[in-house]
Amino acid sequence: MKTIFDTVSYGCSKLVTESYSTSFALATKMLGTSIRCDIYNIYGFVRFADEIVDTFHDYNKEELFNNFENDLHHALEHKISLNPILNAFQYTYHKYDIPFDLVASFMKSMRMDLVKKQYKTTAEYKEYIYGSADVVGLMCLCVFVNGDKERYDTLKESAMALGSAFQKVNFLRDLKADFEELERSYFPNTNLLELDEASKKRIIDEIKADFALGFSGIEKLPQEAKFGVYTAYKYYFKLLQKLQNTPPLEIKNTRIRVPNYQKFGLLATSYVNYKLQLV
Repeated sequence: MKTIFDTVSYGCSKLVTESYSTSFALATKMLGTSIRCDIYNIYGFVRFADEIVDTFHDYNKEELFNNFENDLHHALEHKISLNPILNAFQYTYHKYDIPFDLVASFMKSMRMDLVKKQYKTTAEYKEYIYGSADVVGLMCLCVFVNGDKERYDTLKESAMALGSAFQKVNFLRDLKADFEELERSYFPNTNLLELDEASKKRIIDEIKADFALGFSGIEKLPQEAKFGVYTAYKYYFKLLQKLQNTPPLEIKNTRIRVPNYQKFGLLATSYVNYKLQLV
């Protein structure tokens, strides 16, 4: 029996979540206890893949990514991995019958970050967003609906939209790091060296449309998932509002944040709205 090893693996995924993203960890704590561990397991997997391509600059990223991908395939096939993050993910993957094409699309977008610096066309941009964000929302949706295929199909479009909104907010917030440190430019038809109010407004309007579609799905989620996802929605929408009110030059030079006291305030208002069935 590998019960102890599995427990350690799940604990590693939770630790990764709490260490890398206080906001996502806070939202995950608002999920029902029966699904919380599985969302940690998904986050741990996507976080490690993203770390390889984003931060391991002193190492051979391609080699590390290839090894990680090989270990991933082995874990999914054999239902075990000595990498505790992949061991935790394979458990959730099999438990909820997560489609492999979602995992493959995610890994494809992560691999693109190894070599691709600019997304000059809308088609390229949408392909990257789908793999890096939409499919993560869909993996989580598999957990939220607990295998209910009909409910999954009903909520699929809104889950993808919410994933897109979260990712695009991150792109806008992280313009400085992405452009200066990683030499990446995700938004097509946008000169980040000359970002102006018109360009910023176009991006924000696009994100707001994603949020609107995403919110329509939150209202239909099972109770175990609704409050946690709504909390994440409120946080990212608040971040978008801060970006909307920030001059383009400041966005390019500073990483905009939501202070902890505001995060807890958002949590309180989210809870009140949830209890009053306003969502």
